[in-house]
Amino acid sequence: MEMELISREFIKPSTPTPSHHRIHPLSFIDHIVARNYVPVVYFYTNEGSENDDNNQGSKISMLKKSLSEVLSIYYLLAGRFRDKTSIDCNDQGVLLLVTRIRSKLSEILHNPINEAILNPLFPDELQWKDMGSSASIVAIQINSFECGGIAISVCMSHKVGDASALFNFVNDWAIMNRKSSDEEGELLIPSPVLDAGASLFPHGDLPDLPETLFMLRNTVCRRVVFEASKIESLKAMVSSHNKVENPSRVEVVIALIYKRAVSALRLNNNTLLRVAANLRRRMVPPLPDKSIGNWVWSFPVSCDTGEAELHDLVSKMREGLSEFCDKNVKNFGDFSFVCEFLKQATSLPKPKETSSNASNQVKPLAMFFFASWCRLPTYEVDFGWGKPIWVTSIGSPVKNSVVLMDTKDGNGIVALVNMDEQDLAIFERDVELLQYASLN
Repeated sequence: MEMELISREFIKPSTPTPSHHRIHPLSFIDHIVARNYVPVVYFYTNEGSENDDNNQGSKISMLKKSLSEVLSIYYLLAGRFRDKTSIDCNDQGVLLLVTRIRSKLSEILHNPINEAILNPLFPDELQWKDMGSSASIVAIQINSFECGGIAISVCMSHKVGDASALFNFVNDWAIMNRKSSDEEGELLIPSPVLDAGASLFPHGDLPDLPETLFMLRNTVCRRVVFEASKIESLKAMVSSHNKVENPSRVEVVIALIYKRAVSALRLNNNTLLRVAANLRRRMVPPLPDKSIGNWVWSFPVSCDTGEAELHDLVSKMREGLSEFCDKNVKNFGDFSFVCEFLKQATSLPKPKETSSNASNQVKPLAMFFFASWCRLPTYEVDFGWGKPIWVTSIGSPVKNSVVLMDTKDGNGIVALVNMDEQDLAIFERDVELLQYASLN
């Protein structure tokens, strides 16, 4: 894929950040979150009749203008990390690259399995990489194709926000882009809540805790697609046991992937399962959906992988979430509790001693981690040319991690499954998995 770099610049907020907003304290969870970039890319076909460079140039100019305007609202994203607990909102700007690609968008859309083609679409190929201390908190690349199509990729430092924060920012940028056009000038952007972390705990009160690190491996990613009809079959199967009422799409997909992975890879009964939960509506009192920061945490699911059926796994997931919220989330308003909670989260667990063993080595337990981006505004991002034809992230180097995203119709689920290459080759041939899912 022949690519030409057209421009590289930093887009600054259209209005200077007020002095009283210069230092932005991060949330108590942000303090310990890694700085790796979370990537997402949006693909737009050219629905109009004009494919020339002037038309694309006009779109790109408008995107730069609206990005500058939305950064006046999300001013912390245009700053730089001051330390691991705060941002200097100095208006240095967001990195923006513009490229021209000498091929058609359809070449990517017809070959989504090839991540070697997707990688160059991201700015400096920063996806999932650890950012430097003075790097741009957000990096964006606008890729224009010869057919008139456009792919917009965004990488945001995880330390500033979770997937919800990322998607809300891009969606507000799109609204601002439509608002800047002559056709629609009355669009309103509900203000994001930037200071939710500071409102819970004053800056400086929390102890100095180490940042968590991504355990990076050479993984391979496969897109496993669950169509709506297959998900309904799974939900009906789980409901038929009268143990779980109204199972969700996400619950049944997680249960199936986990169960089939453990079975196909012949893992032992101690294989761990952790599921990430959005805490915003579970806090007491609840936080607005557009609260910026990391308001997500994973909870453990206790299950016997050798025996558990799908309905058992879904039931255990619900029990794990309920217990986690009752014991932890509802107490996040207690400062001393949060301090102890974060200390435990950042302490490295010591391996348990085993029975007499000649090598006296402890085999590490396998763990699967699931994060759901479903029901976030992924396909709502309309810059004025219609909604995207495809939205995706890219393979994560975290072994046995799975990210769930909505299909375009909002009813199916795409699972981005990241495993060692050898394990993935076994998993993707599992007959029971393929009864409900297709690859890519």
